[in-house]
Amino acid sequence: MNAGQTVFAQLIAHLSHIEFQKCVARYDGDDHHRSLSCWDQYLAMAFAQFTYRESLRDIEACLRSMSGKLYHMGFRSRIARSTLADANETHDWRIFADFAQHLIGVARPLHAEDTMGVDLAHSLYALDSTTIDLCLSLFPWAPWTHSKAAIKLHTLLDVRGSIPTFIEITPARVSDNSILDRITPESGAFYIMDRGYIHAARLYRLTLAAAFFVVRTRKNLQFRRRYSRPVDKSTGLRSDQTIVLTGVDSAQDYPLPARRVRYFDEEHHRSLVFLTNNFALPALTISQLYKARWRVELFFRWIKQHLRIKSFYGTSENAVKTQVWTAVSVYVLVAILKKHLSLDLSLYKLLQILSVTLFEKTPILQVISNAQAQLPGDDSPNQLSLFTL
Repeated sequence: MNAGQTVFAQLIAHLSHIEFQKCVARYDGDDHHRSLSCWDQYLAMAFAQFTYRESLRDIEACLRSMSGKLYHMGFRSRIARSTLADANETHDWRIFADFAQHLIGVARPLHAEDTMGVDLAHSLYALDSTTIDLCLSLFPWAPWTHSKAAIKLHTLLDVRGSIPTFIEITPARVSDNSILDRITPESGAFYIMDRGYIHAARLYRLTLAAAFFVVRTRKNLQFRRRYSRPVDKSTGLRSDQTIVLTGVDSAQDYPLPARRVRYFDEEHHRSLVFLTNNFALPALTISQLYKARWRVELFFRWIKQHLRIKSFYGTSENAVKTQVWTAVSVYVLVAILKKHLSLDLSLYKLLQILSVTLFEKTPILQVISNAQAQLPGDDSPNQLSLFTL
């Protein structure tokens, strides 16, 4: 049924044009910008992500070289560097953010049966941020220090499937724990966080919402021990305590007892101390839950290495956010494709294949079958262990 369709067109067939147009209408995206529609802009930016284009001129040159195939790839406008730059500056970035959220809603049920690395019946989320350095003279809207600019990509990752469920792009000065105010807690879910998210009042908000947290504590955490439970030290556990916070502000901001679990990581010869509001799970399970936080670190590493989010095609806040959200939607689209086609292939290899075959008029399954034998047999474990979805 894919006879005559390019691989790119087959990819885009997994997107809902109707849902995209709803996002466009929500922000009046095409009302005053007739030179390049939001849809054509999205296709061009997605193409740039798939093929690792370096600049707007690079995108224009590559697409013009295949001008005879563009109509069959879904393009309805001529892609020029100037019109694409103008679209990135003027089309509201929220169009692409909302469409990425729609794709996330499609992807999460597809990955609902994926393993999390720990036996848990509840939802498990990992929250973290990554910093992307920018040039202050080109990006003055995102100051970090007196001589540098940067943005932060705050991400809440569903560990089951490694699908981002919440993303916030802010200047790097914004603190990590403040993002907890932007997240709507899910009752019964577990939120895994590092030390930057220690904030008594915000953790108490999770508790009031009947959600659970596991956060690595700081050394200067002020508390008083109420009770200690016995632990099996052969498992790496060192203590399991019920405590109350005694800091000047934390005692008032978090008035309930909390649980403090200390674990010794023999592999890295370090002691890890966790704070949680869950008293039902075994202490060893609490420490295992924290290990799942590494998946969000791998997610950041992967998108930085394999998508275009470290260098940008425009310098305005709107252009940067448009590019980041397009990259996220491409990531989620590949995750959807993997499930729809039941592919036993890492996302990295899948992107490798797609990047060099977008213009071919061959069914995707056949393209993948033909290319698999020519690719290296083993993925780099440093990059890809997260993505054996």
